[in-house]
Amino acid sequence: MLMSTWSFLKRHKRKFIFAGVFVGGVYLLGKYAQKKIREIQEREAAEYIAQARRQFHFESNQRTCNMTVLSMLPTLREAIIHHLNSESLTTLLRSKPANKLEIWEDLKIISFTRSIAAVYSTCMLVVLLRIQLNIIGGYLYLDNSVSKNGTTPQAPPDVQQQYLSSIQHLLGDGLNELMTVVKQAVQNVLGGISLKQSLSLHDLEDHLHQIRALVEEGYEGWAQRPLCWYMMPDEETTLAAQACGLTEKDVSTIKLLNETRDVLESPDFKTVLDTCLSRGFSRFLDNMAEFFRPHQLDSMHAGTPDSLSHIQLPLAKIIPIVNGQIHSICSEIPSHFVQDLLMVDQLKEFSANVYEAFSHPHELQK
Repeated sequence: MLMSTWSFLKRHKRKFIFAGVFVGGVYLLGKYAQKKIREIQEREAAEYIAQARRQFHFESNQRTCNMTVLSMLPTLREAIIHHLNSESLTTLLRSKPANKLEIWEDLKIISFTRSIAAVYSTCMLVVLLRIQLNIIGGYLYLDNSVSKNGTTPQAPPDVQQQYLSSIQHLLGDGLNELMTVVKQAVQNVLGGISLKQSLSLHDLEDHLHQIRALVEEGYEGWAQRPLCWYMMPDEETTLAAQACGLTEKDVSTIKLLNETRDVLESPDFKTVLDTCLSRGFSRFLDNMAEFFRPHQLDSMHAGTPDSLSHIQLPLAKIIPIVNGQIHSICSEIPSHFVQDLLMVDQLKEFSANVYEAFSHPHELQK
């Protein structure tokens, strides 16, 4: 029995060796495959956790953006009202002065200027804060992810504060220049229209389009500037302000400002701002439409566009309505105007792209 078994093994020795090698190879290959699968699973889990953490941080950052916008609207509103003070003119009109018509003309220009400037500046504030806070948010996520490696933070608190203070340009010199340009455009379009002339909502929309064209495309005798010029000081101004000596904090801040300018000069930014402005002026006209509605109409037709197109109001009656719109546009209490802007899909997508770019090291290196 043993001899026959031994003879069988000798005869099939090569087969058994091959089978052993094959089985051993399969075993080792299986072990290697298990190890690689485990590594892939662990890497995918780590990537999923990182992505979930990044998504949570991004969504939290967007809520911060919205709250920051609302907190800054009163400051913006007061700055506009301070420079375009229509209340003093209405007080004068109550005293029945001899130059009543002249005061009414001034009130016409100031009322339209401040409401239109409010639409522009609110849209700019919403978009600019989204850009700045998502750049900072991306860097903060990056700093928190690599801080254990001893890497120098790219956005320490003092740099954040100095960088975010650049928003004061929009609330200061940029806003003043914007109001000057808007006022000149309003004067060109509405200056020759009589206070007694009746206008429909459609007429008002046409006049707004003309004013927007002058502000955004420029006109003879006035240097055309892109809208982003009102949002941030130019690079030369920034460097001049730091000419007394640049600290490490200043260098980091200037880097952030230059990156922000790159974003503001991109075609995507222009598309997003144009979309927000269109939404803002559309909401402004919707607010105005409430005052053009007839008092007595069949309920089936009271809200149709055709019913509003035939209604006209004297310009003198439209002026007080326009004058009061700034309190709805620049309202710290979430109004339809601000909510419409915050919910613009293009703005949300743009914000996500900015955050994504600045929260990935390889994207920054590009």
